[in-house]
Amino acid sequence: MMQKTLTTNTQEISFNEFKKEVLNDYRIAKISRECSLLGRREVLTGKAKFGIFGDGKEVPQLAMAKAFLKGDFRSGYYRDQTFMMAIGELTAQQFFAGLYAHTDIEADPMSAGRQMGGHFATHSLNEDGSWKNLTQQYNSSSDISPTAGQMPRLLGLAQASKIYRNEKSVQDKTNFSNKGNEVAWGTIGNASTSEGLFFETINAAGVLQVPMVMSVWDDEYGISVHAKYQTTKESISEILKGFQRDKKNKGYEIFVVNGWDYVQLMDVYQKAAKIAREEHVPVLIHVKELTQPQGHSTSGSHERYKDKERLQWEKNHDCIAKMREWILDFELETETGETLRFIDSEEEMILLEKAAKKEVTNAKRNAWNAYLNEIKAEGTLVCQLLERVAKKSLNGTFINKYKNDLQSNIEPTRKDVLSTARKCLWHIKDENFSEKIELQNFIKSAIKTAYDKYSTFLTNDDDNNVLSIEEQKPSYSKEKNLVDARIIMRDNFDAILKKHDDVVIFGEDAGYIGDVNQGLEGLQEKYGDIRISDTGIREATIIGQGIGLAMRGLRPIAEVQYLDYLLYALQIMSDDLATLRYRTFGKQKAPLIIRTRGHRLEGIWHAGSPMGGIINNVRGIHVLVPRNMTKAAGFYNTLLEGDDPALVIECLNGYRLKEELPTNLGEFKTQIGVVETVKEGKDITVVSYGSTLRLVQDAAKDLAQVGIDIEIIDAQSLLPFDLNHDCVKSLAKTNKLLVVDEDVPGGASAYILQEVLENQNGYQYLDSKPATLTSKAHRPAYGTDGDYFSKPSAEDIFEKVYDIMHEENPQKFKSLY
Repeated sequence: MMQKTLTTNTQEISFNEFKKEVLNDYRIAKISRECSLLGRREVLTGKAKFGIFGDGKEVPQLAMAKAFLKGDFRSGYYRDQTFMMAIGELTAQQFFAGLYAHTDIEADPMSAGRQMGGHFATHSLNEDGSWKNLTQQYNSSSDISPTAGQMPRLLGLAQASKIYRNEKSVQDKTNFSNKGNEVAWGTIGNASTSEGLFFETINAAGVLQVPMVMSVWDDEYGISVHAKYQTTKESISEILKGFQRDKKNKGYEIFVVNGWDYVQLMDVYQKAAKIAREEHVPVLIHVKELTQPQGHSTSGSHERYKDKERLQWEKNHDCIAKMREWILDFELETETGETLRFIDSEEEMILLEKAAKKEVTNAKRNAWNAYLNEIKAEGTLVCQLLERVAKKSLNGTFINKYKNDLQSNIEPTRKDVLSTARKCLWHIKDENFSEKIELQNFIKSAIKTAYDKYSTFLTNDDDNNVLSIEEQKPSYSKEKNLVDARIIMRDNFDAILKKHDDVVIFGEDAGYIGDVNQGLEGLQEKYGDIRISDTGIREATIIGQGIGLAMRGLRPIAEVQYLDYLLYALQIMSDDLATLRYRTFGKQKAPLIIRTRGHRLEGIWHAGSPMGGIINNVRGIHVLVPRNMTKAAGFYNTLLEGDDPALVIECLNGYRLKEELPTNLGEFKTQIGVVETVKEGKDITVVSYGSTLRLVQDAAKDLAQVGIDIEIIDAQSLLPFDLNHDCVKSLAKTNKLLVVDEDVPGGASAYILQEVLENQNGYQYLDSKPATLTSKAHRPAYGTDGDYFSKPSAEDIFEKVYDIMHEENPQKFKSLY
């Protein structure tokens, strides 16, 4: 193909520079391919656990990298290694360090061994947790494995540019955006476009008109299943033609290009970037005729499901092979009659390929040695210690066997080292000598070190984390000002929006009408439809918007109308938001606040309290369950002083109840992880939260009439729960415990029981069996009576408490039935 110059970043470069760049691109592609080939071998020989690689996708990723500028963000999937290499954010040695799960963040900057290879990320945070200047670096949001899980986040990453370009209040945040010129780049395999998350995101991006370029790598298969079983018409670009923009309607720009055509790919990606960057129009690039030379992953072989014709076609159309042909065939005659070529002979190409292969081989060896030598050093230390222990122990023969087995293991894991030490300790449990103490100390130190390597950064671990923010009580005027509780929410959000220029609030009915319960009444008119906006009915991408916006320095509050609707978004919350800080070893964060309402709703689909399912799926997100709107408003104020994600569940039946309006709106704070004793008592501790707590308070009045004085504790915060252990302090006084919850049996009530009895050692104070009072195992039936007979009532609470007191003193509290 004849071409004088190549346009890159809108600048024309000379032929010699063009030649240099083309050959360097080919070198990167070959390095990436060699990483894939050697990576598979490392898995099959047992050095790594699993591999899923980007072979066959190299050339289009080179084109994408050319159009990707500093400040841009990638939200992709686990086949994008060539792209990361091309932008200079992944070396071959780092590739193998990730494959081996090296727990050093310097060795594996993607996740410090916490994710399998192929999950790519850049560092958005400095060592102190503060933001880097994201406009001065290439950015990749941390990948997750669930198919299409990268899509919702992509929407928010793109929308951030639109907000930074059009919202005056944040245009001074130059560390996060250069006038909204950043593009969010998404990648996905063609089969994963069948997922609902893909279609939900594509639709939302078209509605919002955000600068998003979506690449679909199409190799005609999803694992072993052909495209004819995946996609209507076997083509995602065909079925998305209705999204194509025209003169009358906004929509997408759609390109279709062959994945082996280097020149066309470069042209298409430059055009796509220009459209998205300048016009803020989303672009879909369907990259066809790609291959997957090693099949889907190391767990199988594609020869099992591809016939000989297909395998031969893939060999002929391998994108690197086609690029090689183009380089070898390229000739250009100048006006002076000179013939220009990329290379003068194939021997030059062979030398380049050999050099790439050698580079990868050396990188693999260096990565393996760096990984293994740390562990071997620990193993040597243990063996030396065990040798001394064996000399002192009566069980020296057994200990020497363990030591010798460890010494003979030429590729030990940390598990091997620590397991050996622990088993040897069992053999000397009844003996006493100084070496035993050394062994105990080694084991304790190794477990602590392992915690640092594998269990930190679930939430912000720094001293200035949100849990350290102390309570600031609401203040009130001398004249009591009782208002509908929704007014407190509305006026506090008003104060928040004044105080925090970077706060944006969006969700179902959140904009024009000010949310379904009027907690945002009039605020869109006051602050504009960027800071307070409506969304479609699409819960997963509402959360995704929030994640992406938060990753780009904004403070989003994403509203999902009812708690039950959160189930649509639970996968994104669990797999992406809750794990982000953890899976990046504290190098990325998304301080998203999710606002919803629940408790005491009626009917199967609006029951309002699937709490057990939520809290056990979203570790890494604070889950807050305020009993009234003042407490809820205080939580929002607290959260905006920190940088952890959180879910705030307001009480649906509390908006019209009267509460006193504070005078320090936007300033008072509800402390996270701290319970509140709302009524002191001496007979039994009753723990509850949300709307059900009011039923407990109602029951307390009736119980007092029969001589039972209950202590009521409002959990307030489920994740985390009662960090000060106030529940066990109450239990030490009352010696009896009841947890009241409107979740199903074994849900949040079982969680609270474990926290109080096991983690707080509350079992030692019990004089009677601890009890729970929950909803029935089914979803609540519809209507007032359905609610009454499905969920705990004030009468249920009265009788449950009374039964516990009857068991202790049957003479005083005679059986009711």
